[in-house]
Amino acid sequence: MYFDVMNQSTEALGLSFDRSQYEQFMKYKDLLKEWNEKINLTAITDDEDIISKHFIDSIQAFKFSELKKAKTVIDVGTGAGFPGLPIKIIQKDVKLTLLDSLNKRLNFLKAVTQELGISDVEFIHSRAEDGSRIQSLRDTFDVAVSRAVANLTLLTELCLPYVKVGGYFIALKGPAVEEEIEDARYAIRVLGGKIHEIIEVHIEGTDLKHNLVVIQKVKSTPQMYPRSSSAIKKSLITSR
Repeated sequence: MYFDVMNQSTEALGLSFDRSQYEQFMKYKDLLKEWNEKINLTAITDDEDIISKHFIDSIQAFKFSELKKAKTVIDVGTGAGFPGLPIKIIQKDVKLTLLDSLNKRLNFLKAVTQELGISDVEFIHSRAEDGSRIQSLRDTFDVAVSRAVANLTLLTELCLPYVKVGGYFIALKGPAVEEEIEDARYAIRVLGGKIHEIIEVHIEGTDLKHNLVVIQKVKSTPQMYPRSSSAIKKSLITSR
């Protein structure tokens, strides 16, 4: 019953969408609701809201057209798999890495990918600041994505080290990001990035408005970053 709205959304993004992908999303929805009764995955449990606020919202990342060319994507702090797994369902040939600090969330995501018949997904159980110290993960990915609820300065320190030079970090942020972006500019530069684009996103049929903050990695992140979790908690990277 939600095929038309999902098809309309993907079509607007210039993406192909078929019944098999739709069935994968519906299985994903059902598993999310089933597992949510056992472990805390989402406060959003209404079918229609899951479709709009999780699935359609996640694939809005494709508004940044370079994502369509990405071969490797890491979702940092993936939680219940957003936005990484919807990106993978749409773009089947991307190699996806899902990183989260809670193993029970990764167990859920492993069950989802198995049930949906999705392959070429790697699961990393790690805090974001520790994962990018793993040599095989640092400076590796075409694109890092994150929908984590965190300050942009903090998110950039956690996510940009995973991205290879020339790649991008896409932060899925709320409607009011101007001040946050201004506050983050110094840190973004220190971490080897630059603001590439800010894309406003509106989900049709809802009052939801978001922004994609796209940061391009223009040089390697200094080895001292990301800092330890205790150092990060004490202070953000700032020029002041």
